[in-house]
Amino acid sequence: MSNTLRDTAIAWLAQSTPAVLVEVTEALGSAPREAGTRMLVSASRCEGTIGGGHLELKAIERARRMLDDSVRAEPVDAPRVPRPALRQAQGERRSGERRSGERSFAHYPLGPALGQCCGGAVTLAFSVLDAKTLAAWPLAAPRFHLQLYGAGHVGRAIVRALAPLNVRVDWIDERDEEFPSDAEIPAHTRKIAVDAPEAEVSVAPKGAFFLVLTHRHDLDLRIAIEILKRDDFAFFGLIGSKTKRARFIHRFEVMGLAPEAIARMNCPIGVPGIAGKEPEVIAASVAAQLLAASSRSDEASAQTPASARSAARSSTLTL
Repeated sequence: MSNTLRDTAIAWLAQSTPAVLVEVTEALGSAPREAGTRMLVSASRCEGTIGGGHLELKAIERARRMLDDSVRAEPVDAPRVPRPALRQAQGERRSGERRSGERSFAHYPLGPALGQCCGGAVTLAFSVLDAKTLAAWPLAAPRFHLQLYGAGHVGRAIVRALAPLNVRVDWIDERDEEFPSDAEIPAHTRKIAVDAPEAEVSVAPKGAFFLVLTHRHDLDLRIAIEILKRDDFAFFGLIGSKTKRARFIHRFEVMGLAPEAIARMNCPIGVPGIAGKEPEVIAASVAAQLLAASSRSDEASAQTPASARSAARSSTLTL
């Protein structure tokens, strides 16, 4: 789940753009998207997706009927009344539809009703976008909290690759002039220009992700040492070749750093098997690697006993 769509909803409300919020409230069996997925539909635009295909086409058609019916049902200068409420007052009923408060619901068996191959079933909720709808829309927890060291070409490409995702990024470099303008930095990314970047490692939350790709090997080494001294990081990636990896590991071993921590270092970074040294190729590969790591963390968290999760909740970053 992303907060980008929620930000779009805020902007549409501010612009008085009539819209309907479509939400997956239940997904059974093989379905294109999970419960909690949302899509915004206006008369001319759609933002977000509930999985595409015939299901999404039907959802868009239904949402736009709601918008059209609301406009036709309103007298000139009358206050806007949510269409589900109008239908309820007028006693209208459609097959497969039920209502709760100001939301209407529709259930879609994907195979029998829509001819989709998924074979599952999805229940969708339709709500006129207003302040109440927005207030009930929760902020999604970020997938991960990343400390990204290095504002060079690869660092900038990774920030761009992560821009559409619901993540939190601390972007750290000692060279303030290397960062792009504030307008080019995503809202979820915080620029940190400091003289001693390695000192920032200590302020990262438990369960943080780390990527180290600065312009100097000695700085990479200092940052890496501080990361490996922690036993609570969820991911650590270091840019470089297999030769650099071997040299760094030798230094770590001489220092007496824990072998278990050293073994968790990812160097080279990126998904194995993807060729290409262009910054954009590296960034796409690294973004996929980070998402895979966060998914593994989610699975591990789901398998943790509830009592242990409760005890750790106050101090552990939700991934």
